[in-house]
Amino acid sequence: MSISIETVREHLKEVQHPGKNDNIVNLGMVQRVALKDNKLEVNISFEKATDPFMGSIEKNCKAVLTKLVGSEYQVLVGTSVAKPQAPPKPETKPLNNIKNIVAVSSGKGGVGKSTIATNLAIALAIDGYKTAILDADIFGPSIPKMFALENHKPDTIEKDGKEWIVPAEKYGVKVLSVGFFVDGNNALVWRGPMASGALKQLLLETDWGELDYLIIDTPPGTSDIHLTLVQTIAVTGAVIVTTPQQVALADARKGIQMFTSKGINVPVLGLVENMSWFTPAELPENKYYIFGKDGGKHLAEEMNIPLLAEIPLVQSICESGDSGQPGTSLSHGMLGEAFRNMAANVVQQVEHRNMNIEPTKIVEITNK
Repeated sequence: MSISIETVREHLKEVQHPGKNDNIVNLGMVQRVALKDNKLEVNISFEKATDPFMGSIEKNCKAVLTKLVGSEYQVLVGTSVAKPQAPPKPETKPLNNIKNIVAVSSGKGGVGKSTIATNLAIALAIDGYKTAILDADIFGPSIPKMFALENHKPDTIEKDGKEWIVPAEKYGVKVLSVGFFVDGNNALVWRGPMASGALKQLLLETDWGELDYLIIDTPPGTSDIHLTLVQTIAVTGAVIVTTPQQVALADARKGIQMFTSKGINVPVLGLVENMSWFTPAELPENKYYIFGKDGGKHLAEEMNIPLLAEIPLVQSICESGDSGQPGTSLSHGMLGEAFRNMAANVVQQVEHRNMNIEPTKIVEITNK
């Protein structure tokens, strides 16, 4: 009797997997059919060793094949369990064209974090660094207003068969914010996964080009957004913003501890104390410590991190930010000097960090 492998496979279609409502051939379970020396060998692969139909399917295969070949062949039916496929890792773009990624963070809202991030980015651009700023404050984006880009809608460009978001550009800084994609008059009501997904898209699907610095304005506090950030890209370091108030300092301490924790391990480049003192325009030489004095200095010493800057509270900061002209802050004497010194200190700390510490690794969360 002459028999072919195709004939064997065709007859095995008679064997159904009761739990899947299809035959074992269509399900791809028939892994091996061999005819040799009057032996017909068949191997049936199952997804798991606990498949309740394993025994009955093996028995039915042997019955179908014995009926086909009679006594001319010895029928041998074996079973195996397929190796589980590892879940695919999410596709990420390593952002190799960006030399340094700096997260600007604060333990609480209202301390001027976005103002610091904005003026840091502009000061870096003025100093000749290729700079971009990403507004990752998903639920309260301030960057569009600060750059007078509230009505901006980003373009896209196609590269390598894929569409990329094109950031806006102002004051020599590339600018991107989730606020460009939503109605600024309505509050965002997103669950954590939606917000995290939006951040990943902004990070990984934007045509950033070559950058010396990408400044990321993060949300206040410690949240899923921060975790998503460090799981998606390797952050060079973090700048923590506080005011001299004790309540702000307590929350800033938590922010420092979050970045430096064993699971995150992102270096903290230093602390910026905002609203260090109030100087009225008509009395430019006077300093009024309305929120307390030296709080940032003491916290920096306690946490063993540099105090990058003490930024005074002056009317021009609020006016320039609200009018979308933050760059004008850098043209004022005392204030401009404070921001430029802050940027220089950030650069110094980044260079020191890169020379003395291994590159930051993307955080991998494993469930044990």
